Amino acid sequence: MVSEGDNGRAMRRVYLVINTLLLSLGTSGGPLLMRLYFVHGGKSVWLSSWLETGGWPIMFVPLAISYFRRRSSEGPSARVVLMNPFVFLMSAVIGILTGLDDYLYAYGVARLPVSTSALIIATQLGFTAAFAFLLVRQKFTSYSINAVFLLTIGAGVLAMHASSDRPDGESNKQYYMGFFMTLGAAALYGFVLPLIELTYKKAKLAISYSLVLEVQFVMCFFATLFCTIGMIVNKDFQAMPREAKDYGLGEMKYWMVIVWNAIIWQFFFLGAIGVIHFSSSLFSGIIIAVLLPVTEILAVVIYREKFQVEKAVSTVLSIWGFVSYFYGEIKESNKQKVPGEAESREGESQEVGIP
Repeated sequence: MVSEGDNGRAMRRVYLVINTLLLSLGTSGGPLLMRLYFVHGGKSVWLSSWLETGGWPIMFVPLAISYFRRRSSEGPSARVVLMNPFVFLMSAVIGILTGLDDYLYAYGVARLPVSTSALIIATQLGFTAAFAFLLVRQKFTSYSINAVFLLTIGAGVLAMHASSDRPDGESNKQYYMGFFMTLGAAALYGFVLPLIELTYKKAKLAISYSLVLEVQFVMCFFATLFCTIGMIVNKDFQAMPREAKDYGLGEMKYWMVIVWNAIIWQFFFLGAIGVIHFSSSLFSGIIIAVLLPVTEILAVVIYREKFQVEKAVSTVLSIWGFVSYFYGEIKESNKQKVPGEAESREGESQEVGIP
């Protein structure tokens, strides 16, 4: 007979898989669409950063579904909003940090090839691991340490070819500004992921997926507000119609690129906080890191960027690290099934990212 606890764990794994797929689509699709905007004549960094969270109204759909599900089970007493003032305030602060991170990242994509910006973003895993240890006391197994090491080495191998990927006609100042802005984006988002996990731990609330959706909604709203101020100051809203007419792919495709940018980036953020909820911030960072070689390969195919030996080596190291992490997860999961050990390991399993 399947117990209620087994059903709960099974559903958590299903939700984890769904959010992993959303995160995967956003991680690879977001940078490629953003680069598509710049390659064919787009010039606004603030607009690109705005689009990373500008699709936040999409969240009304899952939030409404979540509310009506609660109402059907709890009746008219079901709360419309689950978050308390502390969670709202933290979500707003994280949202502003996310808006800043959006700008740093968009600036890098505007100046660097996708393959180069991706390899720099790979350092995010190291920042995530360090901040997860400091903020949420993330416990590491030998397998997760091995995964972090391999993925970080993979990023280092890719960095060996960075100087040969410089776009034609770009000055040294522009290139290095893009490089350091992207590195700053990696460090800042490496801080944001554990900060979200810390908010969950300090919330003093039952952390349901409905609450996770609300956190996502508030974060994206404040991130978009931050970028909206930048667009207003830079007069980017007024420039959009003119930019659309001059866009290399045509005016209609310009607006399609804009809309799909907003949608795909919502998949990224929704997937990221979902993975943190159902697993851990470290696991979210590992998924992002392991998909970077995939983004590299797609950039080579779509934008004809160079594919060197270093990229192939990095791909192998990244897959190896990902397999190492999952092998460790399977071993820890099997240990929990030993009679008498399940309860003692329950708290630890949450720390190492087992749903």
